[in-house]
Amino acid sequence: MRFRLRFSKRGKVRFTSHRDVARIWERALRRADLPVAYTEGFSPRPKLHFGLALSTGHESLAEYLDVDLRDEVEAHTLPVLLNPELPTGIEVVAAAPVAPGTPSLQEDVTSCSWRIEALGLDTATADDLVAGVLAADELLITRSRKGKEVTDDLRPAILAVATAGPTAAGTELIAELAVHPRSARPSELLRALSPELVEGHVLRMAQWTWRDGVRCEPLAAPGATARGEDAHDGRHHTEPGADGERERAAAALG
Repeated sequence: MRFRLRFSKRGKVRFTSHRDVARIWERALRRADLPVAYTEGFSPRPKLHFGLALSTGHESLAEYLDVDLRDEVEAHTLPVLLNPELPTGIEVVAAAPVAPGTPSLQEDVTSCSWRIEALGLDTATADDLVAGVLAADELLITRSRKGKEVTDDLRPAILAVATAGPTAAGTELIAELAVHPRSARPSELLRALSPELVEGHVLRMAQWTWRDGVRCEPLAAPGATARGEDAHDGRHHTEPGADGERERAAAALG
């Protein structure tokens, strides 16, 4: 039986790589004495299915892991069993069984909501830069893909962006960035705003998918709604069409 775990990654553990986080989970599941299913063959591995990788140095309130267990367990016991075995900064906040036929996290998530600090940027300049990005028809950037330099249009992947307010070191932005069909990273958004911008603190607030035409989270945190409440304005959204990115960005800015 497959279970989905939602966990946060905060504090110093944010400097742990995705690969090392996978090792942390293997150890925690073993120490919690859970009946984890293993692959067959000469080198059996626990059947763990991670969601989107989080860049080293970024924090998150919404990371996901699917775990295959040999036996049924009560989902509500999983945070109780696992959290004592996890390092400070990683905490399971929700767990639930995964229905058969549910798409994988890698396939299912379409966008992420972020809080992104731009160092040395004042809010007035940030407002001007954001307005320029939202008004642009295309935003060409060069990035490396499979060892080759390619030019991509980042604009369709910027679903929403707005100025949140000043920080001690700059200005915080809130943004929703697409994952499919082309992704956009927080650092790439800052490059699109201005090549001189430097990334400060970055926090992934949510990951989003679609169910029956409504945006929702793969697994909501306790006390939160799983359905498509926008990180910027609390509104609900229906699945966008071909030009939906522009409409959602405009709605987020209100």
